[in-house]
Amino acid sequence: MTRQASQVQIVESDRDQYLLVQEPYYRATSDEVEIYSAAYQVRMPVMLKGPTGCGKSRFVEYMAWKLQKPLISVACTEDMTASDLVGRYLLDINGTRWQDGPLTVAARIGAICYLDEIVEARQDTTVVIHPLTDHRRELPLEKKGELVKAHEDFQVVISYNPGYQSLMKDLKQSTKQRFGGIDFDYPEADIEAEIVAHEGAVDLQTATRLVQVGTSSRNLKGHGLDEGMSTRLLIYAAQLMAQGIEPSAACRMALITPLCDDPDMRDTLYAAVDTYF
Repeated sequence: MTRQASQVQIVESDRDQYLLVQEPYYRATSDEVEIYSAAYQVRMPVMLKGPTGCGKSRFVEYMAWKLQKPLISVACTEDMTASDLVGRYLLDINGTRWQDGPLTVAARIGAICYLDEIVEARQDTTVVIHPLTDHRRELPLEKKGELVKAHEDFQVVISYNPGYQSLMKDLKQSTKQRFGGIDFDYPEADIEAEIVAHEGAVDLQTATRLVQVGTSSRNLKGHGLDEGMSTRLLIYAAQLMAQGIEPSAACRMALITPLCDDPDMRDTLYAAVDTYF
């Protein structure tokens, strides 16, 4: 076997471990599936914007499965460095060796690289994606002295919550204008109830009541709450109910306690739960 053939075999093996075997459940709310599919065909970098827990990450998983492409996800944090993304030299018993970071692995094997909550990362870290998101489609590994040409299937997808934007936490215009954007929000009430019923394994009536509680909390955003109850939290509450937990206790644990600490606001949310349950 030639060295080149061996390298191709290794890449194919790497791709397989990042493929999603089972279809993730995703309920489309608009034309986001068609728009993303078209963007992927031209390998357009994509930005997903929407509130916490509204389905952005699940959407990326679903699209990776639908397109049969490997997916590498990175949860961005303020402590993440450029080396965490592209790679670094490590010491082991045999000496020094290079280890690719997730962005480099994705570029090599042709995966969709999903950078979740990109604004949490420092701006000097996120600039490393720039040469991968324009006509160059390449990644310089300066420490290694290598220039990685992205695989033809490679694509960058980022997400963030515009509600948390500030002067200190926002994307540079030079980064934003490298992406096409898709807006996400919490689904319409009937669709959200369908999602909560499916994912939480409860009946539609219970799911509808949970969505009504969630909607009440979202109406309080900016009036005591920084953010309303996400679809994710509503699913958590439904899952607790499916395990036999009383609705009030399930809502307290999954919806109210994580959301706020203010006693008066908690009383308001408890009243919303009592209204529907």
